Amino acid sequence: MAPVAPANTSPPIRRGRKSASPWSRLPDEQLLEKRLCDLNLQIEGTPLERCIRRLHAELEERGLVFRPHCWLAEEWFSPDGVPGIAIPFYLSHGRLMRLERRMMREVEGGNTNWMMRILRHEAGHAIDSAFRLRRRRRWREMFGPASRPYPDSYLPRPGSRRFVQHLGSWYAQSHPTEDFAETFAVWLKPRASWKRSYEGWPALEKLRYVDELMKELKGVAPPVRGRTQIDPVRCEQRKLGQHYRAKLARHVSDQHHVADEYILRVFSPKPATARRMRAATLIRRLKQPLRRAVAKQLDTSDYLVNQVLRLLIERCQALGLYARDPVRVARHRIERLVSRIARLYLIGSAGRHVL
Repeated sequence: MAPVAPANTSPPIRRGRKSASPWSRLPDEQLLEKRLCDLNLQIEGTPLERCIRRLHAELEERGLVFRPHCWLAEEWFSPDGVPGIAIPFYLSHGRLMRLERRMMREVEGGNTNWMMRILRHEAGHAIDSAFRLRRRRRWREMFGPASRPYPDSYLPRPGSRRFVQHLGSWYAQSHPTEDFAETFAVWLKPRASWKRSYEGWPALEKLRYVDELMKELKGVAPPVRGRTQIDPVRCEQRKLGQHYRAKLARHVSDQHHVADEYILRVFSPKPATARRMRAATLIRRLKQPLRRAVAKQLDTSDYLVNQVLRLLIERCQALGLYARDPVRVARHRIERLVSRIARLYLIGSAGRHVL
């Protein structure tokens, strides 16, 4: 699963010298028309390669034979049963990192410290698959059943000491497999003082278990050694613009339950007079000026504002809402509404897995 952002101040990953791709000079509008498979992206010769070698060195220092294979995909993940790590394509090129920041307001894994945190986390998932660790009775006693349904969101307990804190938003609390991956990442980090840092925490028992388990796996070749690549970006026919429209739509749709509260402050289930327009119709009529105004106000992409407007139209239709005010007054209220929901997404994007 794609992790949430940890707080850190490490320098950004440098682009390296290999940036002569013709598309790297295109403006955003033209770059978004490029298909992902036509970008001819690769890990070799990029700063990603150095970070992967560093991860492998950390595993070697612990005496582990296991080395996860890595490939470029649309997001961070390590598939169940596959002992490898998918890395977001944008991290392979500085131009794509700039586009990602423009579109999403953040670059997940965009500096060395952040990337290594995520790689250690995903390596936890990969080694779980490589050795089928979740099948062990003691593993299930420590972390819970991996078969538990994976939630779309979760309500963390910030004060709980039963879980380690590695990535942001108490990510270990989201699912047993994430609990293990986070615990493994804390254990793997070089020069980590987890025994002292987690003294008195119930989470220390999990760390000790991982420590014992990894000692058992020293020098042992994993039974699962496949090099399968799930959804590699080299096979992705979609254009960059389609990728970002889908990505923004997923994140904005997560805000439905909060958006409805704001929407009902601006629109009404019943028309105040016979002349009041349906809310969805009014938003469609004002779509262009609203998009320009909010994108300029927030210094964000048109794509994000478009997704917010789509969300508003969809929810207004579903709820059967009408404008409360005349068009002139309603326009200003709708602009504030669009801006507020867009800000909600932008502020919450780093913790998008949290309720």
